[in-house]
Amino acid sequence: MTQALTPVINNKPKMLTIPQLEATGILPGRAIRRLISEGKISCVTVGNRRYVNFTRFCEYLNSGAGEE
Repeated sequence: MTQALTPVINNKPKMLTIPQLEATGILPGRAIRRLISEGKISCVTVGNRRYVNFTRFCEYLNSGAGEE
């Protein structure tokens, strides 16, 4: 049984690691890492893991900012 991804849980943002975000099938991990390194999406680093705000990530993609 798969659980639907919800952007906010109890008024807390849904933070996903890069492998979790990659598992959604939206973008490959390499593309996500490139967007982070280019400063197009933000992340929070805890130890060796980087967490991306799922809501802001979806908003970035929906805005069409990556289109040429």
